[in-house]
Amino acid sequence: MRRSETPAERFHGMLSASPQMTRLYELIRRIARTDASVLVRGETGTGKELVARAVHDLSPRRDKPFRAVNCATFTPELLASELFGHVKGSFTGAVKDRRGLFRLADGGTLFLDEIAEIPMDLQARLLRVVQEQQFVPLGGSEPVTVDLRIVSATHRALRREVEERRFREDLMYRLRVVPLFLPPLRDRDGDIETLAEHFVREFNQQGFRRVTELSEEARETLLAHRWPGNVRELRNVVEYAFAVGEGETLTLDELPPELRGEGPKDAGPRDLSLADLEKERIADALRRSRGKKGDAAELLGMSRSTLWRKLREHGLYD
Repeated sequence: MRRSETPAERFHGMLSASPQMTRLYELIRRIARTDASVLVRGETGTGKELVARAVHDLSPRRDKPFRAVNCATFTPELLASELFGHVKGSFTGAVKDRRGLFRLADGGTLFLDEIAEIPMDLQARLLRVVQEQQFVPLGGSEPVTVDLRIVSATHRALRREVEERRFREDLMYRLRVVPLFLPPLRDRDGDIETLAEHFVREFNQQGFRRVTELSEEARETLLAHRWPGNVRELRNVVEYAFAVGEGETLTLDELPPELRGEGPKDAGPRDLSLADLEKERIADALRRSRGKKGDAAELLGMSRSTLWRKLREHGLYD
């Protein structure tokens, strides 16, 4: 299926044929040898945790723990407990001692995703861990010494966060000894096609459908899309096409409406299941075909019998 003449390279869970990523891989290999703190900058969905894992797996710490936490998913109180741990009775509900991630990652690597979301009061405590490799658990009195490497990530510019007084400047410099910039999918030459075809092969293995080619219209649409959700969004789009379509050719009509330029342009993202999306697509095809199910099946790229079955499943049969 591949058209690109550049061979794709697999690198610690990442796949790319782009020179931008090849340069990043080489930089990861070099910095992994050291204990320098690393800050990964990149948009949502680009694979920042995969980069952090690659740094760990290529480092002398590879046989020690790798721990990861998304700092944006916790309240300040819970994040403090998650990182520092606590002693029994330190707060309501602390019925026993709990080891935090700093201790659990001792000897290895701790990945702090969305580091810009850490509250200012916790930033001061994190600074001590980075500088002195010591911390005091919540409710404790004795410092704990650890040996760990910190890799952090953010989709924000930390310098701007510092200027707007949302992030400590001294902590920023400690965390970004080596900054790594993970390019968005739209700037990775050849990777939209490479990854789309990789995901097609992945879903082919599930057995419910086998795609052998992308139609020219579908391929051009994928290449023209800006991919604000990056690799994660691309995988979801291919999964959607597999779920709603049939046959060996992945066609334009099997791509989500937003890629085909349909629907409100400025509508925000909606949390719809694949079943909901499929139902919307079938209803749209029926509207476009003025209710003629044969024409709708042709628009959808599926057989009439499949369309009838899906109409019954989604309660669209009349």
